[in-house]
Amino acid sequence: MIGHSSITRDCRTVLIVDDDPAVRNSLQFMLEIEGFVVRAYARGSDLLNDPHMPETGCLVIDYRLPSMNGLDLLSELRRRKVELPAILVTTDPSSSLRAQTAAAGALLIEKPLLTEALFDGIRAAMQA
Repeated sequence: MIGHSSITRDCRTVLIVDDDPAVRNSLQFMLEIEGFVVRAYARGSDLLNDPHMPETGCLVIDYRLPSMNGLDLLSELRRRKVELPAILVTTDPSSSLRAQTAAAGALLIEKPLLTEALFDGIRAAMQA
């Protein structure tokens, strides 16, 4: 098993926040097969309460979360000085949501997720 300190320094760490267990588990599985270290959370508060935030990696956040949406979560992370690149995923985004996501400096990928689009987005975000 990889020690927690190793995970927090791994530049290939992806933090997934999605309240749908099927989506969350399938994303985790796919990303781990591609060699990423994945930490998955059901709620934004779960991520916010994690005392071991990695210094490098990428966030993959569902927009429609209970109690706070993905942009609110990203805003709170930025307020806490977490500057990991972020990808927001959602179904049928409005032009307003697209603009808000771009203004937040995040990439938006539509569900249903196309595996290569997500992998390409994560790789691009980690290289930026």
